[in-house]
Amino acid sequence: MIQTMGTHEYKGGCHCQSIRYQINLKQSIEFSEITLCNCSICEKFGYLHLIIPKPQFKLCSDWNLLENYQFNKKIAKHLFCKKCGVKSFYQPRSHPDCWSINVRCIDNFSQLNLRVNNFDGKNWKKNIESIR
Repeated sequence: MIQTMGTHEYKGGCHCQSIRYQINLKQSIEFSEITLCNCSICEKFGYLHLIIPKPQFKLCSDWNLLENYQFNKKIAKHLFCKKCGVKSFYQPRSHPDCWSINVRCIDNFSQLNLRVNNFDGKNWKKNIESIR
């Protein structure tokens, strides 16, 4: 993590390192809202969400290295590395002006001291207001 002028910069990406990104947060990630969802796709991947506005995200790789997977309502854009299959970030249905970063894909993830909130994504419609 690099701290500059009131922002905290983090880098991350997929397993094979073909996909690399940088995010800039106003506060340390340790004070950010991290969410563990139990919906059908997040549960299988163990995805830990950090939802950030799109301007705070910079893809350092070529967008063409990503594959888009959509299901159900076909609103969310689940972006996977074409080479290793890891979903390090995606466009969530709940926040169309944001990216959801998979915190597990941030460099040095194991060194972060995170507080994780649970979200009942299996009952998405009933619970979505709790994360907006």
